[in-house]
Amino acid sequence: MTEKRHLPTWVALGGAVSIGIMTAVQARINGVLGVRIGDGIVAGLISFAVGLAFLLIVIPVIPSARAGVTRLATGIRSRTIPFWMLLGGTCGALTVSTQGLVAGVLGVSLFTVGVVAGQTLHGLLLDRIGFGPSGVVAVTPGRVIGGALALVAVAISLGGDVLATAPLWLLLLPFLAGAGIAWQAGANGRLARATASPITATLMSFIAGTTVLLVASGASIAITGMPAALPTEPWLYVGGLLGFAYILLGAWLVPHTGVLLLGLGSVLGQLTASIAIDLLWPVEAGPALWQLIAMIVVAVASVVVALPRRR
Repeated sequence: MTEKRHLPTWVALGGAVSIGIMTAVQARINGVLGVRIGDGIVAGLISFAVGLAFLLIVIPVIPSARAGVTRLATGIRSRTIPFWMLLGGTCGALTVSTQGLVAGVLGVSLFTVGVVAGQTLHGLLLDRIGFGPSGVVAVTPGRVIGGALALVAVAISLGGDVLATAPLWLLLLPFLAGAGIAWQAGANGRLARATASPITATLMSFIAGTTVLLVASGASIAITGMPAALPTEPWLYVGGLLGFAYILLGAWLVPHTGVLLLGLGSVLGQLTASIAIDLLWPVEAGPALWQLIAMIVVAVASVVVALPRRR
C-alpha cells in the first residue's frame, strides 16, 4: 500500500489561513447583504444559491468531478456512504445565516472570535474521537494550549462595552456557527475521501445547505414578511463564490491537518482579515482598537503553539 503523503506543515497552514481570510470577507459581504434586505437568513440563501449555481456550471466540464459525482450517487444507492456525510452543508447554512444576522451589526472581528470559540472546542473534540478523515489526532499539550489561547482571544473580544451594546443571543450564534464549521470540515473531508473528489464533497455541501436555507427562508418570510428589494451592487453576491472556494480547499486540506489545526489556521486568517476590514469599514457595535490588537496577538500565539513539532 502506498504511504499517504502529507503536505508540508507551512503549506497546509497557509491554505488554512487563506480559508480564514475568505471566510472573513464573506462574513462582511453577507452581513451587509443581510442588513440591506433586512433578513440574514435570506441573505444566506442567496449566498448558497450563487455558489451552487457556479458548481453546477463547472462540474460538468471537469472529468474528475463528473467521476466523483458518479461515485457519490453509487455510494448513496449502495449505502456505503452514510447519510451523515451528506449533511456538512447544513452547518454551512448556519454559518452564512449567522453572518447575515451578526457580522453586519457587530462587525467581522466579534463574529470571528465567537466562531473561534466554537471551532476550537469542537475541533479538539472531533480530532480526539477520530471524526476527521485523518483519524484520531493526538491531543498534545500544544493543541490544548493553542485552544486555550484561542478562548482567551474570545474573552478579550467581550471586554469593554461589547456586552452592554449587544444582546447575549447575538454573541452566542457565532459560537454555534464555529462548532458547525468544525463538524462540516470533518464531514466534508470524509466525503471527499469516499468519493476521491473534494469538489464533489463541496457540491453536496452546497446542495444540503441550500435545501436547509430554502426551508428556513420560507419560515422567516412567513414570520417577518418579504425582505426588502435586492440591492444592485454585484459585489454583494460574490459571498457564495468565496464559500465554494474555501469549502473546496478545506475538504482537500483536512486530511493533512486534522480538524483542529485547520480550524486554528483559519482562525488566524479570519482574525487578521476581520481586523483589517473592521478598521477600514467600522461598525457601531464593534470592539475597540486595543481589543483588536490583543485578539490578533493571542490568536497568532494559539496557532504557533498548536503546530506539530518534528520528532
